[in-house]
Amino acid sequence: MKKYITAVAQETNASGDQQATYTGILQVNVVSQENNFPVRDAEVSIAYKGDPESTVEQLTTNSSGQTEQVSLAAPPLDLSLSPGLAQPYSEYVVNIRAQGFEPVAISGTEILPDTTAIQPVRMVPIQDAVSPDVPIVIPDHTLYGEYPPKIAEDEVKAVAETGEIVLSRVVIPQTIVVHDGVPTDPTATNYYVPYLDYIKNVASSEIYATWPRPTITANVLAIMSFTLNRVYTEWYRNQGYNFTITSSTAFDHKWIYGRNIYESISQVVDEIFNNYLSRPGIRQPILTQYCDGNRVQCPNWMTQWGSLRLGEQGYSAIEILRHFYGSNMYINTAEQVSGIPSSFPGYNLTIGASGDSVRQVQEQLDTIATVYTAIPRITADGIYGQATANAVRQFQSIFGLPVTGIIDFATWYRISHIYVGITRIAEYS
Repeated sequence: MKKYITAVAQETNASGDQQATYTGILQVNVVSQENNFPVRDAEVSIAYKGDPESTVEQLTTNSSGQTEQVSLAAPPLDLSLSPGLAQPYSEYVVNIRAQGFEPVAISGTEILPDTTAIQPVRMVPIQDAVSPDVPIVIPDHTLYGEYPPKIAEDEVKAVAETGEIVLSRVVIPQTIVVHDGVPTDPTATNYYVPYLDYIKNVASSEIYATWPRPTITANVLAIMSFTLNRVYTEWYRNQGYNFTITSSTAFDHKWIYGRNIYESISQVVDEIFNNYLSRPGIRQPILTQYCDGNRVQCPNWMTQWGSLRLGEQGYSAIEILRHFYGSNMYINTAEQVSGIPSSFPGYNLTIGASGDSVRQVQEQLDTIATVYTAIPRITADGIYGQATANAVRQFQSIFGLPVTGIIDFATWYRISHIYVGITRIAEYS
C-alpha cells in the first residue's frame, strides 16, 4: 500500500505551464541492534531537510519492522541522467522513536525519482536513560558532492616476498571492517558491516539507482572486485592496520554510515554478490578502479558517466566493463561464501521439489517466521508445497526481492543471511 503526499516536485515549461510530477518511494526498515529483530510499532516521522519541523509523513512500523511505502517529492529524472550543477535527489529528515529504544534521527535520506529507497535503521535498546538525539548525517552523493579522486594503484598486487598471499582462494567474506576515514587516521571509527550491506551502501553512494540495469551491474561488479582484492590480498592488514577497507574515495570507495540504499541496486547485488572480475592467469580479483568521467578523467579505468551512456546504448554489463578495462576482463565466481549454513544447491527450488535442500530452507524460513510473524509458519518435511511457496512469497515481499514463490540464488542467500542474523550462529562457527 502506498500513500501520497501533496507536496511534489513539478517541472514547468517556458510558459509556466505545469508539465510533470516527480516522486520517489521511501520505506523505512527498523531492527534492534541487539539481535536484528524487527521493531514493531516504531513511530517514524518524515520531513523535508530544508524544513525539518514540518512533518510530511507520520508512519508506524508493522510486525516486520517496516513502514508502508510512501511517495515523496523528487527532482526531475533527467538530473540524474547527466552531470550538472543541480542536485538530482531530494533530501529528507527521518526521526524514529520506539518504546524501549533510544531515538534515532537521520538527516539527508536521498530520494531519486521513479525509484524505491530503503532507509535501514538500527535502534539501540535503552540501558539506563535516554541519550540525547545525535543525528546520523548523510553527506552528498559522490556524483554531486566534492570528494578527492582515487589515487591510482596497480590493479594486481604483487605477491609478498614469501611467495604467499594469506588467502589461497577467493572467498566472499561475512563481514567487512570499514575504517571511516583515511588509513592513517587513528581517530576514525571501524565499523563491522555485512559484505552485502557494504556493497549496497557503496553502490547507492556512488551511482544513481535511476541508471539502466546493465550500468548498475557493471558498477556493482567493479565495486565487488575491488573490495575482494582488498580482502584477498589483506592489503591493509599487511600494512599493520586492523581493517579491511576505508571509506575514503582517495584510497577506496565511499561508504556512508547509516545511509539509505535503493531497491534496484539491492536486487542486483543479491543476484551477483559472489562474482568478481578477473584476467586470464591471475588468481586475485582485479582492483577495478574508476572515476566519474566528468570532473575527473581516468584513462584505462571505467568512468561512471561513461558507463551510463553505454548502458543507454544497449551495452551489456560485461561489454561496458570490457570497453573500459579491455577485452580480456572476465566475470568469475568465488569458490565459497562465508558465514552461511550451506551453499545454493545450483538450481531453483519450486513447487514439487524435495530433499535435504528443501528441508534446510524450510527450517530456516520457519525460524525466521518466529521473528517476522507476517511469514506463515511451515513444517520442515522436505517437500516444496504450496505452504512453502506462500512463506517464500511473504519473505520475498518483506525483504525487497521479486515475489515469485521460487527460491532462486538471491532468495536462498537472503534467507541464509537473515537466518544467521537472527540466530547469530556465525558467532559460534
